[in-house]
Amino acid sequence: MDIIAGLKDKVVVITGGAGVLGSGFTKALVKQGAKVAILGRDLVKAQKLAEEINNAGGKALGVSADVCDEASLRKAHAAINAELGLVDILINGAGGNHPKGTSADVSFDRENKTEGLQTFFGLDTEGLRFVFDLNFIGTLLPTQVFAADMIGREGCSILNISSVSAFHPLTKVVAYSAAKAAISNLTEWLSVYFAKEGIRVNAISPGFFLTEQNRTLLTNEDGSLTERGNKILSQTPMGRFGQPEDLDSTLLWLCNPDSRFVTGIVVAVDGGFLAYSGV
Repeated sequence: MDIIAGLKDKVVVITGGAGVLGSGFTKALVKQGAKVAILGRDLVKAQKLAEEINNAGGKALGVSADVCDEASLRKAHAAINAELGLVDILINGAGGNHPKGTSADVSFDRENKTEGLQTFFGLDTEGLRFVFDLNFIGTLLPTQVFAADMIGREGCSILNISSVSAFHPLTKVVAYSAAKAAISNLTEWLSVYFAKEGIRVNAISPGFFLTEQNRTLLTNEDGSLTERGNKILSQTPMGRFGQPEDLDSTLLWLCNPDSRFVTGIVVAVDGGFLAYSGV
């Protein structure tokens, strides 16, 4: 992949930067000469990835932060400014689901007797709030903190992570689907709000990638597919799960300062999932 000159020495903050997809973002941008701050609640994990990058000649910093805690984000912001400089690019990669925000598959059980899962009538508001906070507030707060560095400077941008479930909500993941739809909406809103400042705001909408959170839902211990995993691939024309590097070209395109007239879009990277009607 060609080196993008406009990304060299850019200071990039990636929330969830040590996760499966986040670490892919981190490595792709380091290869372009960017200086990357890897934010995560697990400081050891973030620092381990940063150490690997630094030992290989890149520039990275592992920082502890909770994307739902403004005080911890401001502390992280100060550390990043001191070590790397003003932030040019923010990637809001932190997100996820929670069992208490997940319902049983399509069913109608007033007595809520579905083993192992809640039906709609038994959904826990605490679990729903957790999912909304992690995904929506966990995108809004970092944007409030780190976008302040971008005002009045050229070549700055924000990249959010939505989901194919924002377009067509998936069964079971009621809170996650709604929260990701809110991310897509927020992306458009922010793109308008920051347009006069020249700060571009876009989003990637990944299809199905095997991550730490969904691996046990989609595959069995022996590596074979679960019923849900089979259903997903049957609806994905390319017939496979995405790999982290499948996101690299879209990531770099949207972060590239030369994409200066591209803002307010949500790009699906899904192997054709959204295009397929099932027949």
